[in-house]
Amino acid sequence: MGAYFLSVIVLLCNAATIVGVFIYLLSILGITSQLWKDVKKLIERYALQILLLISTSATFGSLYFSEILGFTPCKLCWFQRIFMYPMPVLFLTSLYKKTKDIFFYALAMSVLGVFIAGYHYLLQLNVTPSLFCEGPGSQVSCGEIYFKYFGYITIPWMSLSAFLTIFLMSLLMIRNVKK
Repeated sequence: MGAYFLSVIVLLCNAATIVGVFIYLLSILGITSQLWKDVKKLIERYALQILLLISTSATFGSLYFSEILGFTPCKLCWFQRIFMYPMPVLFLTSLYKKTKDIFFYALAMSVLGVFIAGYHYLLQLNVTPSLFCEGPGSQVSCGEIYFKYFGYITIPWMSLSAFLTIFLMSLLMIRNVKK
């Protein structure tokens, strides 16, 4: 039940990200709409709160899967956790101190997270060979799929979605900081 609920949230976030990227690309082409301006203003105003919510949900979601549902994290899951777990603390600190430099750090951490989660998802699809997931010390295969909802949402996809959203929003905010 909990995994399905989180999958629905990821599905909605995926749809919102796709729409947001599409509207942004239209604005680059000069097809600017009032909708994009309103959405952009809203994102800029609440970026830290949105990113805090996303990173906290990803952190507690991964703990829910391992500590409550009993899914053993693989090596790649641990690497993804290394880059996700500090983010809620960093976003909360940035909110408290009212600073915007967090977006540079979040961008760097999310890029690494996107690559790891993307590789992990490709492993589950059997698209790429496993380079370091098997062998001594491995309790579970990185290719193991605990669940799959809507035909594509697995735990690595959830992680990839969170990292990609953090990356895109941080990139947008960095562009605004530089202006």
